[in-house]
Amino acid sequence: MIKRTLVFGASLKPNRYSNYAVQRLVANGIDVVAFGKREGDIGNVKIKTELVLYDNVHTVTLYLNPKRQKTFYNYIVSLKPERVIFNPGTENPEFFATLKANNIPYEASCTLVLLATNQY
Repeated sequence: MIKRTLVFGASLKPNRYSNYAVQRLVANGIDVVAFGKREGDIGNVKIKTELVLYDNVHTVTLYLNPKRQKTFYNYIVSLKPERVIFNPGTENPEFFATLKANNIPYEASCTLVLLATNQY
């Protein structure tokens, strides 16, 4: 099964971890969709600036600081992902509680490390 991943907080800037994560996910054969502040492409992945109700999202990987996440709690929960990854700097106990209340597993981890160690 291909694990569709939503990179939330994707950046067009090549020096950003979210940009590199999109590239590494694609290189690992993962179906990637992306949401960010600015529309554009990272390789063949289009960054959307409007929220799309994707089907079959396995993982949401966050690259958005906790203060900016609150606006998107309901959207992310509505996707019913099988997990949410809080990359370094995105950890958010309030959102952890919301996800737990909705039976959505989460982990404070690093997508790039998980990929590099075959734990994704």
